[in-house]
Formats: sequence, C-alpha cells, structure tokens
Amino acid sequence: MPKRDDIRKVVLAYSGGLDTSIILKWLQTTYGCEVVTFTADLGQGEELEPARRKAEMMGIREIYVEDLREEFVRDFVFPMFRANALYEGLYLLGTSIARPLIAKRQIEIARETGADAVAHGATGKGNDQVRFELGYYALAPDITVISPWREWDFESREDLIAFAESHQIPIPKDKRGEAPFSCDANLLHTSSEGKLLEDPNVEAPDYVYQRTVAPEEAPDRPTIVEIDFEKGDAVAIDGERLSPASLLARLNDLGRENGIGRLDLVENRFVGMKSRGIYETPGGTILLAAHRGIEQITLDGGAAHLKDELMPRYAELIYNGFWFSPEREMLQALIDKSQEMVSGTVRLKLYKGMASVIGRSSPNSLYSEDLVTFEAGSGYDQADAAGFIRLNALRLRLLASRRQKMGG
Repeated sequence: MPKRDDIRKVVLAYSGGLDTSIILKWLQTTYGCEVVTFTADLGQGEELEPARRKAEMMGIREIYVEDLREEFVRDFVFPMFRANALYEGLYLLGTSIARPLIAKRQIEIARETGADAVAHGATGKGNDQVRFELGYYALAPDITVISPWREWDFESREDLIAFAESHQIPIPKDKRGEAPFSCDANLLHTSSEGKLLEDPNVEAPDYVYQRTVAPEEAPDRPTIVEIDFEKGDAVAIDGERLSPASLLARLNDLGRENGIGRLDLVENRFVGMKSRGIYETPGGTILLAAHRGIEQITLDGGAAHLKDELMPRYAELIYNGFWFSPEREMLQALIDKSQEMVSGTVRLKLYKGMASVIGRSSPNSLYSEDLVTFEAGSGYDQADAAGFIRLNALRLRLLASRRQKMGG
C-alpha cells in the first residue's frame, strides 16, 4: 500500500458510475489528495457528459473527458487484427486491448498535471488490475499505483452503499442491490460476467445480449458485404472509405442485424482461476473472417503458417497485459512485415450468426488458376511429384526398415 502522506495528486480512471464515484471520494478522504478524473470514450455507447458533471459536483477541478475511438481502433484494434489474434482459440480480446490505451493516457495526464499516482477501479480477482498496472509501470516505472479494491475495508455491497450515502453520493435505484452481472463495453465488444452467469452449465438469458439480435431472429435473407484492405487494415465497406472507428461501427451494425459475434466462453484468467464470460463482438467477428480471407490469397504459405504458430503467444501477451512489452513489439514488427502485400477486396455473406467469405481478389494475389486447374496448364509438371514424395518418404522408409529388422 502506498504511503498516504506521500500522495498529493492522483489520476483516476473514472467512468462516472457508482463504483468509481465511491473510489473518487474514498481517495479524497483516505489519502487527502487532489483527484484528477479521466473518462475515455472508447465507443461504449454511453453519454459521457454526466461523468463530467458528477466529477464537478464532487469538487474535481481537473477533469478529462476524451474521445479516443479513432486511436483505439487505429493503434490498438487494427494492429491486433493483423495478427488474427484469438485468446484460447475463441476470444477476440475486446476488453484486453482497451486497457493499454487507458493506461497510456492516464500516464500522459499524470505528467501533464504533475500527479504522482494513478488509480483504477479493477477488482483484486480479475485480469484488469494486471493489465492496467503492467501498462502503468511499463510507461512510468516510478509511478505510484493505487488499487482501492485491494486496499479498502469494505466487505459487501451494503458497505459501499453506506459509504456513498454518508458522503452524499447519488445512488441510482437500480444500483442499490447486487447487479445481476457486470458489463464492460467498447467499440469492439461487450463483455458480461459474474452473478447469474457464474454457473457455466446454465444458458445465459436473452437479455444479457445487448449488441446482437438472436441468430434465429435475424433476417431470412443474407446480407452481402465487401470489405477493402490495404496492408492488412480494413479501409472501406462496399467501396466507401471510412475512418477506422467509423468502419468498425458500420461492421457492428451489420453484425448486430445478422446475429453475428456471440460467444459463451469459460476462459483461464491470468490470475489463475477460470471464469465464464458472455461476449459480443459483431464487427470484429466479420473483420476477422474478412482478414483471413484476404490473407488466403496474398500471404505465402510459409508466412501464413508462421503467423498462425505465433498468434496464440501474441494473443496471450495481450490478454495478460503485456501490450508494452518488448516481445509483443517484436511480434508486431514481424506481423506488420507480413501485411505489406495484404491488400484487396473480400466479399462476405452474413446470415443468421455466420460471416462466410464467398469471394476474394487482390492485385497481389498468389493464387494461380493455371497451376491448380485439372486441365492442362503450364508451370507444373505432375511427374515432378514422384521425386518430391520419395525424398519426403526417405526417413519414414528408414524407420520402417529398422522396425522390420527388430521384428516390430
């Protein structure tokens, strides 16, 4: 725990909700310090001006409310999608990839305001505390980090409510009891977990899903969409060039309408426990399918297979909070090198929860109809396959001969 007399000013990652408002007041009363609030718009779909007004009401003089949607998609989401990153083969890392950007901006604000500490509202059981704090220390090794959930003496929701009431913090009626589940959202995804979702054998109720219609209720006619790529990044939808955030938002709309991007996952947290989460990543699911589609014709086989081998390690680094680590940056350099020729157009069919590639074209295509056709063509002599097979079979034949000699 930091020495309380040493903290003069702290930058708090502030959502404006009840929990972070309690944290704000707790910091003021426990540390006797000045608090700077930082509220990031990452496309969570909420009005952020109430957070500013609540911070003002609580006596905060330095308030940062910033629209980071373009930076989020351009500098964090898109680089991750160049790698086709999936944690444990399924999770598109929507929460994980948001944390390093928030941490980065908090440290920048701490420097701008002369703060000597930063604080977050992550609990002591989850991954986010790790992600935030690894980001803080990677960017400012001497910064003081305050994690209220690991420090305070509150043991129940009732304790938090009592503290809020004693300090005149407004408590919405729907916040007085235990929430049925917790939710985190940004432009890439929505994550729901805890409480009624904790039993992995009980199906999540329909109302948990907030960003997608149920696949069985999606339109009976498919939606056809084309996505253009330049050097591994999506740049246009149906011929219309869009900014990174606008493009992802458009894909979210298409995914929502067609019931795409739902995931019910039991994952292994970095802190050691398993947890069950309900994720919705409509636009990201479409984007992943499209990106793999354009890579199929533009990436050499060896390069594609190497990327697939490295992807789980890359995804795990992001999930565990090591975005600013040298190994993630090294992998990113390799991934970005692989994307130099990944340009072209992918056509997809969106239908009742599925995003299927039905066409792809590129000026950099390595696909040769002449080579793969069953008709007579140039450039490939089928007789060459005999020697290729014999050479690859040599060690297998030697092993078989040894087994025979040994009576195996």
